[in-house]
Amino acid sequence: MAQAENTDPTATGETPTGTAALATEVRERLLELVARSQQVMAHGWMIRTFIKHCDEVEDFPELNEMARTIFDVFRAVETQVEDPVSYFRTVRKKLSKLKSAAEQFQQDAWHASTHTNFQQCAIAAEFLGQQLEELLQQAEALLPRPAPPKITLPGRPPAP
Repeated sequence: MAQAENTDPTATGETPTGTAALATEVRERLLELVARSQQVMAHGWMIRTFIKHCDEVEDFPELNEMARTIFDVFRAVETQVEDPVSYFRTVRKKLSKLKSAAEQFQQDAWHASTHTNFQQCAIAAEFLGQQLEELLQQAEALLPRPAPPKITLPGRPPAP
């Protein structure tokens, strides 16, 4: 009778990584945060839709940068909803660009129009970044920190 191969990475001294290595409770909480993040992103998609369809964008094409950035973030994370570790890693990478685009949109929107729709869209764009940042912080608090690399300086014995 053939012996089953041991697939437990800890049996070989390896450290499990990624979503598969997370405790069930942590994974469930992370998936809840992903779901909440997707709801926030849905609001972002509506900001994008407003920008894409407003008449002012013809005269102020710089407004499109906010729409393009939301599209970029959404497309980057939409395929990772089942892998919260990768999902929030991607959010971390994209967040500063999103927040910068929101700041720029606030400035550009005033040149395009002082209408309430633009004022509210600028507020919503800033809030989108704030909400994603809060969700990212909550997720990162749940994730294990990677072990620091072991560095041995030349001429010194390795640390135990």
